[in-house]
Amino acid sequence: MLSIMKLSPALQRCFFLSVACFLAICIARPCKAGEEAAIEDRLREQVGYLASDELEGRGVGTKGIDLAADYLARQFKDVGLKTDLIDGSPFQHFNVVTSSKLGEPNVLKISGPPTEPDSQPRLLELKLGEQFTPLAVGGSGKLELPLVFVGYGITAKDENYDDYAGVNVEGKAVVVLRHEPQQDNPHSAFNATDHSQYAPFSRKISNAFEHGAAAVLFVTDDFDIRKTVLDHERRWQAEVDRLAEENIKFKAIEKPTDENVKQHRQQVASAVETIRQLADQIQSAADPLLGFEGAGSGSEGRNFPVLYVRRSAMDDVIRQALGKSLAAIEQEIDTGPTPQSRALEGWRALGETKVLRQEADVKNVIAVLEGDGPHANETVVVGAHYDHLGWGGPGSAAHGVNEIHNGADDNASGTVALVEVARQIAQRGKPPGRRLVFIAFTGEERGLLGSAHYMRNPLYPLGTTVAMLNMDMVGRLDQEKLIVHGTGTANVWDEMIDRLGKEYSFQITKKPGGFGPSDHSSFYAQKIPVLHLFTGTHSDYHRPSDDVEKLNLAGMRRVTQLVAQAAIELADGPQRPEYQETKGSSFAGGGGDRPYFGSIPDFAQDKPGYALSGVTKGGPAERAGLRSGDIIVGLGESKVGNLEDFDSALRKHKAGDTVPVTVQRGAESLTIPVTLDPPK
Repeated sequence: MLSIMKLSPALQRCFFLSVACFLAICIARPCKAGEEAAIEDRLREQVGYLASDELEGRGVGTKGIDLAADYLARQFKDVGLKTDLIDGSPFQHFNVVTSSKLGEPNVLKISGPPTEPDSQPRLLELKLGEQFTPLAVGGSGKLELPLVFVGYGITAKDENYDDYAGVNVEGKAVVVLRHEPQQDNPHSAFNATDHSQYAPFSRKISNAFEHGAAAVLFVTDDFDIRKTVLDHERRWQAEVDRLAEENIKFKAIEKPTDENVKQHRQQVASAVETIRQLADQIQSAADPLLGFEGAGSGSEGRNFPVLYVRRSAMDDVIRQALGKSLAAIEQEIDTGPTPQSRALEGWRALGETKVLRQEADVKNVIAVLEGDGPHANETVVVGAHYDHLGWGGPGSAAHGVNEIHNGADDNASGTVALVEVARQIAQRGKPPGRRLVFIAFTGEERGLLGSAHYMRNPLYPLGTTVAMLNMDMVGRLDQEKLIVHGTGTANVWDEMIDRLGKEYSFQITKKPGGFGPSDHSSFYAQKIPVLHLFTGTHSDYHRPSDDVEKLNLAGMRRVTQLVAQAAIELADGPQRPEYQETKGSSFAGGGGDRPYFGSIPDFAQDKPGYALSGVTKGGPAERAGLRSGDIIVGLGESKVGNLEDFDSALRKHKAGDTVPVTVQRGAESLTIPVTLDPPK
């Protein structure tokens, strides 16, 4: 037999790694049918609880998500992991904005120049809820601002149209019409008779912010009023005609029975009530006033006032200031289209808005299996997010449905797999060579908030965190297809995944990129090698129908066994995996008609601007020298206050443009030229 000591040091390392892998296979992989059945029973029971109605879809701000966190803490402790990590608990707390509500005061007055030299200024006092409403997408602030009418509030270079051209709105309140010009023109540059990218509230608010406005006052456009009123009138007339037909039918009955009379009266009463409701809708549509959340819930609202004002109130101001009606101005805009923006000289918005953000305390659940040996101070993270969509809402694929989204696959499957991986490793009866940190992240569905928070507040140094393994939606294995992202982020991943995929009979699809819509992205942005396991999307994704009975428990079991073995190999291996950058797309700054920027947002950053958690390899941002931690506060001539502003500003440029980007880097302000790439 060949003596080990006669081998070269490199071959000795290979030998010991092979032995470690062999032992890991024997220890981490339960081989008996009874043990496999026991794992599947545990998975079924645990997913059954996490995806039960009692847990309310584990939505942020619900009691259910707190029950889930407590349950996971108990599971980690029962497995034998260390859980007294943060003030004696496994919980890493932080706050998330869940909703907004009106506070006090909310006051709006509009003052104008006096009609006579020695008379008092004109003053229009608007009533809250009757003539104006603060919008949740805006924020709190005092108003003592000059008014500027900016038409539809659109800047569209490709369409050769800019409502902000030639007017100064810096520090002023802008009056903005909804939608866009030429809405009834099939040849309009603004997407014909469909709404274009410039129509949404968020785009108009971003454009106002980019131009330096201090407040936005929205007003319904004339075309929308006429169209909506006409639709209601047609429905009203159809109901009136139906009532007339019902009366004719009843009169045609020679000897109506008591049942005929009763039925006729019920139908008439129903029709009359419908006609009354439609008449109310016609009246309301003639001058609509949006509700507080009419433009969105405002969970990521602005810090400046955004209000909705009845058209009749603003039309009165426009007539006095400009000598013509809003309708006449809209017709002038449509003729070109040609902007008709101008300052309302002598007119000011006065008052105050108070929008209160409601926050929820949320928490990552963290548990540790300490290492032993020369690499014990190094860390391998194994993670999965446990939050979901609660009762639906903006992230739901079932729009408008207020039902519990149980999220059995997304991501109760990954969460219970995380617990099972911890169990299998703990049951080895010996500590790993490196520390294993198991994290159930919260806030993933709202933008990787939990993992982003951990990266800013790590329990163990990121410099000694050697790898991160992530599981998100691992419960719907079909035709043995397992998708593994991040295979290009470390030098050893390809060999490991090929070998383990064969060992556990998976058909592996490898995706080399380290960025993607799950928590591994937060780690890769900090140059930590990652692997993200995923069994694929399906028709129940982000719907109430993502339920337990549709899971492939045997497939889940095999995923846990593969991940447990991978974690042991990483923990016990003599060397840490070597980080590699990969080319790949980013979350923001590309796609559709936008030029490609190559940035990855830090969703948990609460400072003004667009914060970066990383940049994609070879992308424009990286080439220019932008990096993780930078906060973009300007792009070209546009101010940037958040991700929506960045997206709006980016759309104003084309591939090949070199755009000055203003960045806050710590206490330093930098201007960095970035040359944009074609859309990806």
